[in-house]
Formats: sequence, structure tokens, C-alpha cells
Amino acid sequence: MIEPTWQVGVFVAFRVASALPTLRWPLAGALIALVADFADLFLMDAIGGISDYQRLDKLCDLAYLVTFLVVAARWSGLERVIALALFAYRMIGEVAFEITGERALLLLFPNVFEFWFVAVTARRHYRPDRALTPPQAGVALVILLAGKEAQEYFLHVDRFLDQFSAIGALQGIWHTISGR
Repeated sequence: MIEPTWQVGVFVAFRVASALPTLRWPLAGALIALVADFADLFLMDAIGGISDYQRLDKLCDLAYLVTFLVVAARWSGLERVIALALFAYRMIGEVAFEITGERALLLLFPNVFEFWFVAVTARRHYRPDRALTPPQAGVALVILLAGKEAQEYFLHVDRFLDQFSAIGALQGIWHTISGR
């Protein structure tokens, strides 16, 4: 159970606010939401007071996932069908994660929806006159799935980042680059 603290309120408000630009500017908004999803580690380190970051993060992901879904629901054809299917599949994984707390489930239900959304919004932004063909969609899905599975493994099975705070990770990178 996530303890309701002022820090949790600030964290949730930050994540919801970062998702909203997607409704007006799909590509830019998606990038803002995804950067905020990463940056919330810094916010958590700065304000503290979050008892179960992993669970709160997954719940807050729903803010941007729902805004992505609202935009994707306005699409048509193959892009829309794939987006809706990927969203539904991830939600099955989210529910299973919430029930069990087992992070490895997130590897079985990767969030390819977010990668698909960014790829489609980028195509629609930069090449609005080009339609997506089924073979292109298939290739894109294989590439996106491979990237997302690697990310999910790194974050939720290997748990490499669990041993670092966001500030500690930056300090380690700086030390490696600068030798200091």
C-alpha cells in the first residue's frame, strides 16, 4: 500500500501534468511524458517520502498511457488497431503486477504500446502523407518489441538500477567520464 503523503501528491501531480501536453501535441507531449517518467527518479530523490516507488511509478504511468490511448483512439486503420491491442495487452500485465507485485510479469507484458505510440506519432508528424503498410507494421513491431524487452529485463528482472539513486547514477557517470 502506498502511504498518502505530500510527497506522493507532488509526485502524482508532476506525472499527470507531464502527460497532458500529449493531448495537444502528440509527439512532443509523448516525449515530455517519457522524459518525466525517467526524471521522476530525481524528484523522488529530492523530496523523499515515497514508500513503494515501483508500484507508484506503475500507477502514475497510467496518466501518460491514458493520454496516449485517447490520441491513438482518434487514429484509423492498422495504427489504431495495433495501438488498442498493445494497450489492452499491457493493461493485463499491469493488473497482474498489481495483484502479485511480481516485477518479472512486466517482462511478459512489455509496454510496447508506448514505443508504438511514439513511432506512429513521429511518422504522422514527419511523414503525414505516408500510410503504414502491414509489412512495415510487422517490422516495426519486431524492432520495438526487442527494444522494449531489453528495457523491461534491465529494469524489472535484472533490477540493475535498483541499487542506484538517480543522483548517485549521475555521479557515477560523471566519475567515469571525468576520472574524478
